[in-house]
Amino acid sequence: MPAPTFTLEFPYKRSLGPVVGAFLTGLRDRQILGIRTESGRVLVPPLEYDPDTGEANVDWVPVADAGVVRGFTWVDKPGPKQPLAKPFAWALVQLDGADTPMLHALDCGSRERAQIGMRVRVRWADDTRGHITDIACFEPEA
Repeated sequence: MPAPTFTLEFPYKRSLGPVVGAFLTGLRDRQILGIRTESGRVLVPPLEYDPDTGEANVDWVPVADAGVVRGFTWVDKPGPKQPLAKPFAWALVQLDGADTPMLHALDCGSRERAQIGMRVRVRWADDTRGHITDIACFEPEA
């Protein structure tokens, strides 16, 4: 007698909620939104609750699509599910107007060009749809 087969499914849709949903909607519209805490810090990506106080954050703030690299690690051989098919850096980028950095891919051509403190700008995806990949990557500012 053959062994029974089972199909494991999770037939549900994930709700993004008001904060992540608004952030991703902003990306779809090629705008980056942060959220201001009671102490005045601007968090990007936004968090629903202030990590220092636990209070709800409700004050949306648009920030620039350019900023500064605060840290990075170089990827010489990207895997098949990496955002770029050529060597790149995972970088912590603090956007102008934000007090926290966000992690994303940096396409700067070579390890030698990647520098802490370098100015970078968003390279938007050709087709934005409300996903973190609407930011194709960051690249050096001209």
